[in-house]
Amino acid sequence: MGALSHIRVLDLTRVLAGPWCAQTLADFGADVIKIERPEVGDDTRHWGPPYLKTPEGADTREAAYYLAANRNKRSVTVDIASPEGQRIIRELAAQSDVVLENYKVGQLKKYGLDYVSLKEVKPDLIYCSVTGFGQTGPYAQRAGYDFIVQGIGGFMSITGERDGQPGGGPQKAGVAIADLMTGMYSTIAVLTALTHRDRTGEGQYIDMALLDVQVAMLANMNSNYLASGQPPVRWGNAHPNIVPYQTFQTSDGWIIVAVGNDGQFRKFVEAGGRPELASDERFATNPARVRHRDMLVPILADMVRLQGKQQWIAALEAAGVPCGPINDLGEVFENEQVVARGMQVDLPHPSGGTVKLVRNPINMTGTPPEALSHPPMLGEHTDSILRDVLGYDEARIATLREQSVI
Repeated sequence: MGALSHIRVLDLTRVLAGPWCAQTLADFGADVIKIERPEVGDDTRHWGPPYLKTPEGADTREAAYYLAANRNKRSVTVDIASPEGQRIIRELAAQSDVVLENYKVGQLKKYGLDYVSLKEVKPDLIYCSVTGFGQTGPYAQRAGYDFIVQGIGGFMSITGERDGQPGGGPQKAGVAIADLMTGMYSTIAVLTALTHRDRTGEGQYIDMALLDVQVAMLANMNSNYLASGQPPVRWGNAHPNIVPYQTFQTSDGWIIVAVGNDGQFRKFVEAGGRPELASDERFATNPARVRHRDMLVPILADMVRLQGKQQWIAALEAAGVPCGPINDLGEVFENEQVVARGMQVDLPHPSGGTVKLVRNPINMTGTPPEALSHPPMLGEHTDSILRDVLGYDEARIATLREQSVI
């Protein structure tokens, strides 16, 4: 019985931002009913390879992308373009606390599934819409994709190697950060609206936009610009105000060295057999090192290449110099700290094997999130929800299936 086990969420979202929000709510016990298109389902089910494999090594129909954002949910297939499908959604909404959707602006209104329509059957409903650019403004009708939003929202202007350097230029993040952060902000909004409803009895409409979130999450970079009028630039893996505070290539991999003061710099170069660099007036202080960055960094790079990654990590940790490896995901899931924190969870799957997932990172003493059930197979719970939640009998369910409504 999770902290949100009294909450039912009708999830009309697909791909990542909306499903990420729904999965977070489900991790805390919310009953999330995921509505999917018959025979096709969430687009991400097909975004592979890789796919989940059976114990015999065969691919299932479940892409790894889909698995990442849909545990703890129940899947129902409904054709919302059909009148009977729309009736099902309205009946489910009437018995839900929250509706999540990420259709194009105005698209659900023609089906009678917009907030105004569903509020008539559930006056205290919380209805959260997730779009690329929001419900208002000149971009409202545009399709919003994370990659594009990272560009429009300024993230790529401060991410990537410095202009003029090898490989210089704008760079997107390795994961869909605008989607993921929108999912997290949407979770906060839904929980806030639920608290308000519990105190006042009032539901409300939530308008979430990837672009809004992308702009907001630039945090201190926004403040730097607003305070100075100067747009920040890309610095790659270096720091504009601290040297050395960047990545270095060792003889067998990459490390991060984050020297925060002159004492740490001395210990760094002593560990590398170049103690004289700490006494050189060009490098003795951080302001001097920043001024002479282009001279110093190549010297340090040559020094670091003489030893391996683990040798450097051991030496710098012993000396008290902040550092760390740059792990690939194989190394991440073998990392002793990651293992000790139990970040990987294995859940039984209908394929006969298990699905490996990453647990919710929130740790709480009283109401922790839990990974209890596998990401559902397409339509796995259609019959049970129509029967147990809406009271449909087997004959009616069979008729709906014959009509391709479900």
